[in-house]
Amino acid sequence: MELKATELELDNGIATIWLNRPERMNAWTGRMHAEYRWCLAQADADASVGAIVVTGRGRGFCVGGDSQALAGHAKKGAYDPGTPAAMAAPGFGTDERFDASFAYHYGLRKPIVAAMNGPAAGVGLALACFADLRFAASGVKFTTAHGKLNLPAEYGLSWLLPRMLGLTRANELLLSSRAFTSDEAAELGLVNAVMPVAELLPHTYDYVRRLMATVSPNSLRQTRWQIYRDLHRDVAASVNESEALIKQMMRQDDYAEGVAAFLEKRGPQWGAPESE
Repeated sequence: MELKATELELDNGIATIWLNRPERMNAWTGRMHAEYRWCLAQADADASVGAIVVTGRGRGFCVGGDSQALAGHAKKGAYDPGTPAAMAAPGFGTDERFDASFAYHYGLRKPIVAAMNGPAAGVGLALACFADLRFAASGVKFTTAHGKLNLPAEYGLSWLLPRMLGLTRANELLLSSRAFTSDEAAELGLVNAVMPVAELLPHTYDYVRRLMATVSPNSLRQTRWQIYRDLHRDVAASVNESEALIKQMMRQDDYAEGVAAFLEKRGPQWGAPESE
């Protein structure tokens, strides 16, 4: 696919997906969505990739739907997503509950970390919330945005935020559509850490490298699937699956390597993730 609204970089086992419309603060378009899904599919299928980082070029992370596209919807009196009929399906097939727009993040085989370098609104905020972890530049603004445009909460934010923040805090952000800073987001628990923008990507890459070095690829994969499946099921189902996975994963080479590395007080040498 020819990439015009995104970039995909691969470096030492880390795939970085850049939202690349800096002149529009990386405003979301149908083309960007199609390209983003393609980039995710490439990174998730690449055996050399251990983790995925998503960030934005320029001063913005993603300020939501492009204003020109929004004006076009208003003129037409109807919504047109602007996406092709056939798009890549990253994460599909892991669990039918994840086989939907943006929910596909939960079916990925690799962890995904959002480095929020600038403002995020609407779909841009949802995109970051579907990542496993979020690091943000200090002093930038976020908003759910939808209420001021006579729209519903977008792309799963009404499901995500109550689970991430609790109902009381989530309701305040969703019902008011007010702007809040990344520093407040850290206090609310929406982001994992806040730092000066110059430190954001170095911190993110350092964290991801340490994650890849210390945790086996299959443990990362299975644990994130457990987390997102558990959001949809009862505790007994969670315990039963964990017991089955313990038996399965203890037979794998990376379990023996992890035990040996622990006993020998050295870093582990992980192999490629094994199939389910």
